[in-house]
Amino acid sequence: MSMRNVAIVGVGITRFGVREASWKDLVLEAGKSLFDDVPNLDKKDIDSLFVGAAQPERWIYQTHVAPLVAELLGIEVKRVIARTESACASGQLAIRYAWLSIATGLSDVALVVGVEKMNSKFLNISQSSMINVGNREFDGANGFTAPPFFAMVAQRHMHLYGTTEEQMAMVRVKNQEYGSQNPYAQFQKKVTVEQVLNSRMVAPPLKLFDCSAITDGAVALLLTSEERAREFTDTPVWILGGVQHVDAAHTTNQMGELADWVALRKAAKDLYDMLKITPDDIDIAEVHDCFTISEIIEYEELGFCKKGEGGKFIEEGESYIGGKVAVNPGGGLLANGHPLGATGTRQAWEIVMQFRGEVPKGRYVDGAELAIAHNLSGMAQLHHIMAYSVNKPRDIKFGR
Repeated sequence: MSMRNVAIVGVGITRFGVREASWKDLVLEAGKSLFDDVPNLDKKDIDSLFVGAAQPERWIYQTHVAPLVAELLGIEVKRVIARTESACASGQLAIRYAWLSIATGLSDVALVVGVEKMNSKFLNISQSSMINVGNREFDGANGFTAPPFFAMVAQRHMHLYGTTEEQMAMVRVKNQEYGSQNPYAQFQKKVTVEQVLNSRMVAPPLKLFDCSAITDGAVALLLTSEERAREFTDTPVWILGGVQHVDAAHTTNQMGELADWVALRKAAKDLYDMLKITPDDIDIAEVHDCFTISEIIEYEELGFCKKGEGGKFIEEGESYIGGKVAVNPGGGLLANGHPLGATGTRQAWEIVMQFRGEVPKGRYVDGAELAIAHNLSGMAQLHHIMAYSVNKPRDIKFGR
């Protein structure tokens, strides 16, 4: 099945962090930022709307949010309107559905909004909401929120491969160096390995600085077909494709070896086979560093290094700009924070800004042409990857 080429032609973003702004305010901020970015966009051009939002029912007591976003931004949707939910990958899922809708001809111009408002006066709401991401009656009852689960992952990786707490800390140091140059990031101060190691223990071996934060934020993206892209920008960023893979395991005791993320390895192989590329072709990798150990395992499963050598990969500086591949040059989830519905869209925003050359020199990947964005959902059993380029896609056929 041949599909139309699709590009991102406009972007908007809010400051990420602990915001006084409401969920609706965040949507309005991101929307205004997008409309400022695409001054010749007429709202009547937008025929479809996709909203990535993980748990608005729990955090802001609001469901049926896609029509609400349409009202807030003044958009009359004529083709497709939907909210997408896949926990931490809800934003990337919105991009994926918008891309497919345009590629198949169902939509022509689609707005994607990724948004989450996670901070409130009651931290127990956030904690109890995150418990629901796993199997609530089994994992939740046993206290498996994300930190203790990823602590077990880290313990297994340290046991099997000799990965050290210092190597995990180096991931935070790198991402914080780039985050210090990102005015939209939640955390904008550099840190040292010692500061990471001496931060408060959360779940051994993970300390506070090994963890991404509970965050508020929103991002808006404008997507359209090749036929219309030049109406809105001279610098379209092309979506090359996307893949997902999930193992038949949602409950922790069904997952097998915790340090072996088979689903990500399979998803990466699918993407590379589909695009006829190798890991060596990738210039920028926006990966899901919800915890420092996550990024180390992602180096391995994405094929940037051999299995078990992720710790050595960061220690040797291979994931810095100028190394083998620039990983999270915008600061990743560790510096930006992790508003679930907005994270995947924030990664796409970062890639667009990199390709445009509109980021500070210290975190600019000069000459980059190919980037991927990776998200994981829940307890790392579901993985999503999308590929973006400054070059138009080659002939990609689906339904292999």
